[in-house]
Amino acid sequence: MSAADAPIPEGAPLSREVAEAAAEWMLRQQSEEADDAGLQAWLAAHPEHQRAWRRIEKLRSDLRSMPPSVAKAALDRPRSPSRRRTLQQLVLLLTAGGAGFLSVRELPWQTWSADLRTDTGERREVKLPDGSGLQLNTASAVDLYFDAQLRRVYLREGEIAIRTAPDDTLARPFVVDTDQGRARALGTRFTVRQKDGLTVVTVHEHAVEISVAGQPAQRLDAGHTVSFTATTIHEPVPADPNSHAWTRGLLYADRMTLGELMTELSRYRPGILRCDPAVAALEVSGAFPLDDTDRALALLERTLPVQVQRRTAWWVTLAPAPRK
Repeated sequence: MSAADAPIPEGAPLSREVAEAAAEWMLRQQSEEADDAGLQAWLAAHPEHQRAWRRIEKLRSDLRSMPPSVAKAALDRPRSPSRRRTLQQLVLLLTAGGAGFLSVRELPWQTWSADLRTDTGERREVKLPDGSGLQLNTASAVDLYFDAQLRRVYLREGEIAIRTAPDDTLARPFVVDTDQGRARALGTRFTVRQKDGLTVVTVHEHAVEISVAGQPAQRLDAGHTVSFTATTIHEPVPADPNSHAWTRGLLYADRMTLGELMTELSRYRPGILRCDPAVAALEVSGAFPLDDTDRALALLERTLPVQVQRRTAWWVTLAPAPRK
């Protein structure tokens, strides 16, 4: 048997073309428009198709959590950012194999049933039924519950900015709930972010009342930030005056380490954005555009001894610049 005829090892990388096709078939089979005959024909066309599908099957236990209606919605919008993001992440999972660097839990279908959501790199501004303003940051999802007694926003993931409107007729409280607790607006402008099992609230105007189970409510005044878990409200600290610059499409760094900056920029960029440990401690100051992370990286490359290394469009590393 020649080397060309030798079977490809099961754990060998898949070509991007095959991985993309397998991801497409997975979405189709998870939807209400499954095409069993078409899938079987594709599988029979080449051994690599079968190997890609075996890799899909290894993920099946997690992939079963994707609701059929969600997959159908993605297929009905072939150019939607949500569908592109899902396909990109599935391709990364498939090409990475068993030691993949993305978790199935990172795939977005768990939040697709939310009332409002944004994809990675997307920001969205909406007017709520009471006239209040809501902005969703990158990769965020919320549910809305408005009735005669309460105006409630439930933040599933990500970050939002709220500017409340008066509710003179009904005087309904305006609250933002998270898995950890509640922020009740006291005629205010504030942001709420879900972060590593914490909720972080920053007040920009007036005040917010914070409450968690089993603890007395605490007032948070303008110019302050507080984080809380499901059981503990931490001590408030002065707010970063630029913490809500994302609402204007900017990220401000004031002597921020390059590693920290890359972590923040990665929230706005699909795929992997890494910082080499050799340059992670470099300090950075300046304003960086969130709607064009490539331009932000180019700015860093011009002003710091670093270079942008692109393994693929979705796998980028900021590394030390070569010595001259």
